[in-house]
Amino acid sequence: MTSNEAKSLASTERLILRRFVPEDFKAYSAYRSLPEIYRFLYRDPPSPEVMRERFDLNLNSPFAEDGDTLLCAAIRREDDALVGDVSLTFANKAALQAELGYTSNPAYARKGYATEAAQAMITLGFEKFGFHRIFARLDAKNAGSIGVVERLGLRREALLIENDRFNGIWGDECVYAVLRREWAARVSNWTR
Repeated sequence: MTSNEAKSLASTERLILRRFVPEDFKAYSAYRSLPEIYRFLYRDPPSPEVMRERFDLNLNSPFAEDGDTLLCAAIRREDDALVGDVSLTFANKAALQAELGYTSNPAYARKGYATEAAQAMITLGFEKFGFHRIFARLDAKNAGSIGVVERLGLRREALLIENDRFNGIWGDECVYAVLRREWAARVSNWTR
């Protein structure tokens, strides 16, 4: 068993999802510093100091209350490459709802890793943490990200028109979601 497998919170055939460790910072900051990563996030890349501070905060952050985030590294099994990150954020503890997030390292994009990581994280959210509903908020122009949630069968619940603004430009947002019972039915169909 590799050290990544020992730390695993979830896994797929090609990926291991685990909490970040200090040694991941160089690879994490390499892709998280790229302007194209922030194209649909309505913010500029953080300064190196702010990125380090945020990264360090996430290393051992709690995951129990509204606003808490579980941020996982998506590690490729074949060579331990960091292909991206995936997260769940407590959106509403009382209503058992979490928000899914994911970011792909562009060096490994378009290989299905984001879909695999998101699928494993949704399963973890329902099976380990007992969420009732998991949703994702996406820029309506982010075709790649919309493709991820649609491949996983999440339902489009809303299109919010001009609900966010960045650098003077209004953006539309889609909300996709899945309920635990829907996910369980989908997973049982995948395993048949």
